[in-house]
Amino acid sequence: MSQEVLQRPLNIAVLTVSDTRTKETDKGGNKVQELLEEANHNVVARKIVIDDFNEIRNALIPWCNDESIDVIITTGGTGIALRDVTIEAVDSIIEKSIPGFGEIFRYLSYTEDIGTKAIASRALAGVNSNTLIFSIPGSVGAVTLGLNKLIIPEMPHLVREINK
Repeated sequence: MSQEVLQRPLNIAVLTVSDTRTKETDKGGNKVQELLEEANHNVVARKIVIDDFNEIRNALIPWCNDESIDVIITTGGTGIALRDVTIEAVDSIIEKSIPGFGEIFRYLSYTEDIGTKAIASRALAGVNSNTLIFSIPGSVGAVTLGLNKLIIPEMPHLVREINK
């Protein structure tokens, strides 16, 4: 792909995983959309699903098959509680993992935000076909950190790499 493609706004789908959130109370998902739009990217799809392996997969797979979607960002369900199954669902569709994302996210969370509680975060990133997927915790702090420090700066480069 040419440098020209890297300059275009990316098309992003946002999935919130929660048993309790609604569009009005989804502070993490709303923050994702706000930060992406401030960075001149397009949120082209947004959905809230319950903490259920199949519900999560059923939301993600059509987005991965939609050639107009460059990136998927999931929020919520990344902890270690019994109901937290986002990582298992996302990992089941990832063809190539990007382990550095989770490692750096936890490091930044530890040093800049929540201290040792960062060890319980299972943030992850990977690729399904030509779609980049990031899974981050749903708190506004985690969303802000993840998007501003890692996702927004690296998305254009990573999208270019998976589309070579």
